[in-house]
Amino acid sequence: MIDHRHTTRAGLNALLTAPDPQDVALGLLAEDAVWDMMAPVDRVTGRDAILESVIRPLRAALAFPHRRDEIVIGGLNRRDEGGYWVACVSHVVGTHVAPLWGVAPSGKLAFLRVGEFHRLSDTGQITQSRILIDLPNLMIQAGRQPFTQGLGTEMLFPGPATHDGVCPGSDGGKTSLDLVERMLGALHVYDPETGHSAQQTGEDGTWADDMLWYGPAGIGSNYRWDGFMADHRTPFLKAFPDRKGGNHYCRIGDGPYAAVSGWPSMTMTHRGPYLGVQPTGRALTLRVMDFYRCADGRIAENWVLLDYVDLFRQMGHDILS
Repeated sequence: MIDHRHTTRAGLNALLTAPDPQDVALGLLAEDAVWDMMAPVDRVTGRDAILESVIRPLRAALAFPHRRDEIVIGGLNRRDEGGYWVACVSHVVGTHVAPLWGVAPSGKLAFLRVGEFHRLSDTGQITQSRILIDLPNLMIQAGRQPFTQGLGTEMLFPGPATHDGVCPGSDGGKTSLDLVERMLGALHVYDPETGHSAQQTGEDGTWADDMLWYGPAGIGSNYRWDGFMADHRTPFLKAFPDRKGGNHYCRIGDGPYAAVSGWPSMTMTHRGPYLGVQPTGRALTLRVMDFYRCADGRIAENWVLLDYVDLFRQMGHDILS
């Protein structure tokens, strides 16, 4: 039986490394595949357009590129949209020698942070994808600060502490996703004074005491629940107090891992300062990807990608410029 996690992983890397990506794309991508991506790329429709608008610009901007995968999981989608999906956390590694979607080159090594959800056909071809590339983090690597202030620690996304995130053993995927869904269900409701939600920490909590939360550029990464509250949750709720999450098109579990994504996931109003931008009063949406590692009935690590280029574009700010 074909393990489509492995074949998808190999194909995605070959798009960057093969002498001619056209040959790889013929087998990997459906002719009418649709890739919804982060701003400013947004939607790209069709195999040929994906090659010209995504793959060739990546190969031109990053010399000698290749993927360094940290998480590659697959499973049947629990949401109504259905289908078999492969989800990845990866870095595209190369020397940043040419502009990439508005980010000027540094001439130095870059680790381009990527989150992906790919829907596969019965034959294993990619028919639909949602992809978030952390362009603000690429700016930071090049010595340019896209935000007037930051929150947590800006760092390279580490792989899972257990080093088993790439095509793990599949036993336990349902349990992992059940745990994540219990956490998400309780997280929607919070105390407006403290920002705390039930079932997050403590005896009935879903997060490990020594949890690690790896966030996108601007938010950064943090340690333990107190760090998560200080570096992400409290500033976010103060800026967007009416935020509503969910609206996920995909939720999968695979071994000790689970992944969820919404496009967009959050709807909210910009009512407080955020990362240096004063409140605009605008209604906003946010594209979200979350990847989780579970252990001993708790969530131990969480990798998060958010489309902050699109979010700030809605606020009227072009952070890439």
